[in-house]
Amino acid sequence: MTMDIKLARIDDRLIHGQVATVWAKATQINRILVVSDTVAYDNLRKMLLQQAAPPGVKVNVITVKKMIQIYNDRRFDSFKAMILFTNPQDVVQLVTAGIKIYSVNIGGMSFASGKQMVTNTISVDEEDVKAFKYLSDQEIELEVRKVITDTKVNLMDILKKKKLLDSTTFI
Repeated sequence: MTMDIKLARIDDRLIHGQVATVWAKATQINRILVVSDTVAYDNLRKMLLQQAAPPGVKVNVITVKKMIQIYNDRRFDSFKAMILFTNPQDVVQLVTAGIKIYSVNIGGMSFASGKQMVTNTISVDEEDVKAFKYLSDQEIELEVRKVITDTKVNLMDILKKKKLLDSTTFI
């Protein structure tokens, strides 16, 4: 047996109002695992995320390697977990290590230099697109929803419409 992953979500804001209230309650989790090498080594951000936890839910901020190490550990079988990521590349690392993820919710990926907006809350670069294509090829659902009441939209359909999947140059 392994921990029960109730929700895997990419949102570079990590824990915020929607996650702390609506998503946590709807998925009936008892643990939030923020999986990010960058955040795991940022003590201030780590502390702030732990303080943002909804009542009755414990937050751990761990590296990708640590998540891979603990996934099959029976001591964590009681975890009903929401796993939060800042980017799809970290999800790919878990999947290639054998962690079973069937669906990834994409809530928000901020715009930055070299990224292209594909929705009003999601911007991607070439590496993001490659990671999403890999996950899709593994038959992992990639659904876009900022809030739980939004209708699911398939991210790959959005990327196809924006002509980003077959593009040799990324604008």
